[in-house]
This record gives sequence, C-alpha cells and structure tokens, in this order.
Amino acid sequence: MYDAPKIITGLAVFIAIATTPLWYNQWTGKAQIVPKPKIVTDKKQCVRPAAYMREYHMTILDEWRTNVIRNADRRPVTVSNEQYQMSLSNTCITCHSNKSDFCDQCHNYLGVAPSCWDCHTFPKEKKDAIH
Repeated sequence: MYDAPKIITGLAVFIAIATTPLWYNQWTGKAQIVPKPKIVTDKKQCVRPAAYMREYHMTILDEWRTNVIRNADRRPVTVSNEQYQMSLSNTCITCHSNKSDFCDQCHNYLGVAPSCWDCHTFPKEKKDAIH
C-alpha cells in the first residue's frame, strides 16, 4: 500500500469537485431568487390552475399549435364552462401581455428560449401590475 497517500488525495480532490454545486451557493451567498411574475389583468382564472400552467403551459401551447396549424381545428376549448380560443395572441396575451415582467422572468431563470416569438409578435407591454 505504498500508493495510499496518492489514492486518498485523489479521492479528496474528486469529492471536493463533485460536491461543489451542493455547497457553492451557500458559501458564496449568490443563490438566485425564484422569480415572481407579475400579471396585468383583473381576471381571476386561467385556462387551467396556476400550478398546472407553470408546469405544462408549453405542452398546452404545442397541442394548440398542432390543432390549429396542422389539423385546421379552430374549435374553442371549454374549461369550467368557459370557452377559450386556441390562440397565444388572442387568449394568453390578453392577460399575460407584460412579456418582460411575466414570461422573461421565468424563462431567463430557467435558461430556456421559447420559440413562440419566432412566429408571434411581442405583446404590447402593460406596466401597471395588478397582482
């Protein structure tokens, strides 16, 4: 066991490097704050509950795109006895028009670049947040 010091040193270096993400933010105090998007609307309900929309809004938008663009199905979606058009521009942006205060906060935090704006124009920003 003449290599024991080298093995122990190598294991210590490996453990230090492998665990760096676990202790780095607490040590430096630079952990990011989870964003709280601002909604500019007086409506109390979305197409689905807020928790569901946080996790699955892109799935809904992809399904709507497929139905409208590829299948030419423009029938409204009925949720809780209320009808919604399958449209980012005419449904979602009516409440979520403040892109910089709503969309960009979470997308930047998560490091994702949605492709919505490849086809759609940016919404006109409303600066007075209700929530």
